[in-house]
Amino acid sequence: MNRFNRIVLIFALIKFSIAFLFIHHDFELQRDEYLYLADGGHLAWGFIEMPPALALLGRISMLLGGSFYAVYFWGALFGALTVVLIGEIVKALGGKEYALFIACLAFLVSGFLRMHILFQPNFLDVFFWTLSCYYIIRWICTSETKYLYFIGICFGIGMLSKYTMAFFIISYWASVVLNRQRALLRSRHFYFSMLIALAIALPNIIWQMAHQFPVAHHMKLLQKQQLQYLSRIGFLLDQIIITLPCFFVWLAGLWYVFLTREGRKIISIGTLYLAIIVLLEIFKGKNYYAMSIYPALLAIGAVHLEKRFATKSFFRIAIRVVILSLGIPFFPLTLPFASPGTLEKIYQGTGAGKLGALKWEDGQNHPLPQDFADMLGWREMTLKVSAAWNKLDSNEKAHTLLFCDNYGEAGAVNYFGRKYHLPQAYSDNASFLYWLPEKQHIDNILLVTDDKEEMRHEFIKEFRSAELTDSITNPYAREKGSLIILLKGANERFNDMFRQKIQADKEALK
Repeated sequence: MNRFNRIVLIFALIKFSIAFLFIHHDFELQRDEYLYLADGGHLAWGFIEMPPALALLGRISMLLGGSFYAVYFWGALFGALTVVLIGEIVKALGGKEYALFIACLAFLVSGFLRMHILFQPNFLDVFFWTLSCYYIIRWICTSETKYLYFIGICFGIGMLSKYTMAFFIISYWASVVLNRQRALLRSRHFYFSMLIALAIALPNIIWQMAHQFPVAHHMKLLQKQQLQYLSRIGFLLDQIIITLPCFFVWLAGLWYVFLTREGRKIISIGTLYLAIIVLLEIFKGKNYYAMSIYPALLAIGAVHLEKRFATKSFFRIAIRVVILSLGIPFFPLTLPFASPGTLEKIYQGTGAGKLGALKWEDGQNHPLPQDFADMLGWREMTLKVSAAWNKLDSNEKAHTLLFCDNYGEAGAVNYFGRKYHLPQAYSDNASFLYWLPEKQHIDNILLVTDDKEEMRHEFIKEFRSAELTDSITNPYAREKGSLIILLKGANERFNDMFRQKIQADKEALK
């Protein structure tokens, strides 16, 4: 094995190991991960919140026992594979060991740290965007037709992984039209490759059609609840902040493709990047939606820096020092490597709140980043649900619905509830809505809710008795204060109300 490949292997192994070494034992799985694992138990060609690929991986993880290691294996694996792709892009552009080291180091210490410890479709998005960029570069450099077909395959599988792949595909077409690849529009192989992409994604498209395109409903909710509050200027600034330790490396990549003679042969990558940014600005995308394009730009920028400072050892050393010096303070913001209390003290000492790292969807700063707060309280919740469940006798249990207000609660109770022999938890939130039993008459409900005023709502009167059994007390959990309520003796009026609400929720998806 030559030195170049050894560097790739070392960084890939480091990347793979991070999730298993730097998540403190106080932290559990993250809110969204419980949903994706639940999706794996109901395999289909689509879900309200995502395409099917991650659910399939979740199903495999659960078949392997559903342990921490089985769940986080996938992010670690695809993170390591992305390191390999970065090495291949560097090699394709004629880069040597220095460029490879800089590109891999930049990828290792930036916002991708958090992205690859979480079981979320983002790590698939990063991989398939980077793989697509690699094949685009290979086609430009070699004109070999096979790479067009590889691009089509990437597009198709990418669409089965995360719908943001659509931004990449649209931007790719824009780069073809605007740059020297315009000749592709006269190539039958180009269109055949796009047909392959369509054929691969077709089962999900058919599923969406059969279910009246729930993805559109999901996007409307996202726009209403989150995206409308995002700032377009903030989105641009965040592109620097979330890649802070290495932002100058990808900027060097843009300089290379737009402003150097040698780099302009792959100017389509730069055009693609700008098109993605414009699209995300138009649709007010979240800051991390653009993250998947940066591994390719880091590789390109590293090659440019290597060539630019080939004989200037001071600058070559300085680049490494700058990346590391910016990356080290970035570390606590991207990995939950210490207890929540310790992390809170670190953030207070470093002023992390001023960078927006502690801002949640409510626009306020909190002790921990939202992702970390979403990794707490679930085991406590399930233990307290189990205690409430065991207050029921066997006959009452047979006629009790375990219902949760949101997908995180339902998914977590199902995940941890296996240990306590709890029944299936249901919800009318996200894809759980599809799994609610039809026409079930409800006698009792064991309710988990994040509504602190739940006991004051009118529907409580439709039960013979209502007991607040417990609440979530973890001070750092986003679910802190969520209630566990045992409701017995539902009347017919409640059953009618409940059926009407579920029917209305399902109709809203159409």
